[in-house]
Amino acid sequence: MKKILIFYASYGGGHLSAARSIKEYIDENYADTKTQLVDCVEYVNKVLNSITTTAYTEMAKKAPWAWGKLYSKSEKGPIAHISSEANKIMSIKLNKLLQEFEPDLIISTHFFASQMCSILKEKGKINAKIATIMTDYAPHEQWLLNSSMVDYFFVAHDGMKEALINKGIDENKIFATGIPLSNRFLQSYNKLETLKSFGLAKGKKTVLFFAGGEFGLGKSKTYNILKTLAESFDNIQVVAIAGRNKQMKKNFDDIVENTNTSDTIKILEYTNKVPELMSISDLVITKPGGLTTTESLASGLPIVVINPLPGQEEENSDFLEKHGAAIRIKNNDNIEEILKNLFNSDETMKRMKISARLLAKKHSCKDICKILLKKLN
Repeated sequence: MKKILIFYASYGGGHLSAARSIKEYIDENYADTKTQLVDCVEYVNKVLNSITTTAYTEMAKKAPWAWGKLYSKSEKGPIAHISSEANKIMSIKLNKLLQEFEPDLIISTHFFASQMCSILKEKGKINAKIATIMTDYAPHEQWLLNSSMVDYFFVAHDGMKEALINKGIDENKIFATGIPLSNRFLQSYNKLETLKSFGLAKGKKTVLFFAGGEFGLGKSKTYNILKTLAESFDNIQVVAIAGRNKQMKKNFDDIVENTNTSDTIKILEYTNKVPELMSISDLVITKPGGLTTTESLASGLPIVVINPLPGQEEENSDFLEKHGAAIRIKNNDNIEEILKNLFNSDETMKRMKISARLLAKKHSCKDICKILLKKLN
């Protein structure tokens, strides 16, 4: 039996979702395996995990510019050095788990785990194969530290593969499989039944609007976008997801009440039916996190980018715009004009949908697991 340890870290939801999708696929399709899913930072130190994840959330929410600076500075220089030294210390604690579980393969969806495991491998503490899965659309130097000890890199697209090759990583270690995606996005859903279940009508363009969840980034812009959709568009319907942001939910409810649009605008606090919602949508408005971006592309949806977090989300946005799958609403843009131009141009929407489908890698989990398990055997 092959033992596989899958690491993630709780900085945003994408790392966990990618790790969970990989675990589910292996468990369902490979009988002679044992998998374990672990938050690498929480395992090393629960207090540290709580402090750092809270700091990440608060910085992203209240000072995104500071997060952007940190993201940039952590590629090289003192911050990068501190991060590397911290991971050397933390790897000592992580080694306890590795010695107990004795994995044949380690899969990591966050660079902290990749770094810690590569340090242990370099010291001869472990001999497991290490696979790093990058969960954004541009590489960051932290993913590549101690790369000679990492056996496989899985990236979102061919451009990232080229970037890693240019940084001196062996081409044979890099696979442009895409970011792991839940198998639920491969399923077919009955459109009429799904529309009905959310109180939506057939024959209208449906917009799926992710409002930023707990981060609530760009609050005024987010509010104004829904207000514009409610006041200026009578031929569309909207599902707006406020997430854990109670104030955003209240503000959205107020818009619906004041504009008398409860028939065409549905406000959700939380939903686990994103695959179903994307299957009935014509457009998604969202922050460009790695996970939501991957899901939107797999669903063939044009993307309107709002409030990207400086750093990885801005890089994701640049990638999407460059390849024609997204447009971005910036701070001083005329929201109504941009959306009207988009909704009134079937040709633009069609072109963006084609671009999204061309970028999508819907079978990423299958491809990643097939490569890893074949090599493992």
